[in-house]
Amino acid sequence: MNGSISLEIMSLYRLQKIISDSGLSSRRKADLLIKQGRVTLNGRQALLGEKADPVSDSILVDGKHLPKKLNHKVFLLNKPYGFISSCQDDHGRKTILSLIPPHLRRGLHPVGRLDFDSRGAILLTNNGDLTLKLTHPRYSHTKTYLVWVRGQPSKSILDNWRRGILLDGKMTMPARIEVLDRVYGKTLIKVILKEGRNRQIRRIATLLGYPVQDLQRISISDINLNGLQEGKWRELKTKEWVSFIN
Repeated sequence: MNGSISLEIMSLYRLQKIISDSGLSSRRKADLLIKQGRVTLNGRQALLGEKADPVSDSILVDGKHLPKKLNHKVFLLNKPYGFISSCQDDHGRKTILSLIPPHLRRGLHPVGRLDFDSRGAILLTNNGDLTLKLTHPRYSHTKTYLVWVRGQPSKSILDNWRRGILLDGKMTMPARIEVLDRVYGKTLIKVILKEGRNRQIRRIATLLGYPVQDLQRISISDINLNGLQEGKWRELKTKEWVSFIN
C-alpha cells in the first residue's frame, strides 16, 4: 500500500513543468497560459501551482492536447545586430528563430534575451528546466560581455560599477569589470554578470556617463562562441548543457 502511494506521488509534477517539458513553451510562458485560463486539467480550468500526472491526467492548452514529449535540443546562436530575441514579432521584425532551419524550430524558445541592438551568444531550446536554471538569479550563472563604451571611465567609476549600481530602486549584484583596451574616445571593457536585468549594461553605462557603443555577449556560463560566426548556430552536445539541470 505504501509503495503504491509513493509511486503515485512521484508521478505528480507542476503543470508549468509538464507544459514546458512538452516543448510547447518556456516555463514562464506556461505560467502565463495558466493565469490566462488557457489550460484545462481533466476538463476544468487549471490553477497556477497545481500538480498533475502527465501520463494519466488530461491536460489541454487552448483546447489541444500537449505535443508528445520532444527530444531535448539546445542550440547556440551568434545573434547579429538587428534581430529580436523572440519566436515571432507582430511588427514584422526579424527574429532569432528565423536563423534556425524550419525543420529544427519546433518547440524552440530563447533562453533569456539579447537586445535588438546587441549581438552575441544566445541559446535556444525546447527544455524548460534548462531555461529556468540559466535565467533564474538564484542559480547565479555568469554571462560574459565585451562592451565598447564612449569615453574613458576612471578606476573610481569602474569600481562603483564593480560594487553595484542603484537601478530601479535596487542595487545590482557585484560585477567583474576588466579594461581590455583604450583608444581615442572609447574603451573596451569585459563585463561578467550573475544577473540580467532589462538592458542592464546599457543603462548602467549611461548612468555613469559612458554610453555603450557596441555590446557583444561572448559566453553563457562555460558555453562560449569559440569562433562561431555571426548569424550562425550549432547544436550543443548533451554533455555541454546537462550539468545545468542536474
